Amino acid sequence: MSVQLNHTIVAAHDKKASARFLADLLGLEVSPQYGPFIPVEIPNGVTLDYLDSPGSITPQHYAFLVSEDDFDTIFGRIREAGLTHWADPHHRRPGEINHNDGGRGTYFEDPNGHNLEILTRPYGSGG
Repeated sequence: MSVQLNHTIVAAHDKKASARFLADLLGLEVSPQYGPFIPVEIPNGVTLDYLDSPGSITPQHYAFLVSEDDFDTIFGRIREAGLTHWADPHHRRPGEINHNDGGRGTYFEDPNGHNLEILTRPYGSGG
């Protein structure tokens, strides 16, 4: 059996601004609107489809596995944007990065409160 995640819907108060926020930080493109969605395609083929959502948004977690060089670039954009970042998912270690499994990682929030993460080594990969 071959199963792959193809897309997921990301709730947003402003789908265009939220898609642009993610794309700019990760160095990706925002695709043209498709129906009610503003897609951002990740290089592995998964698409995050941003959808305007009225009312409160339940924060979700989205983690992006990146190379060491890409981590440096993205982390630089996070700092340049003045975003608060944490070494842990519970936001108890502000201003730090982690070194889990011998890599690097950090968490930050998007404009809707979603908990975003960049990491250079998958969890449980050793190190």
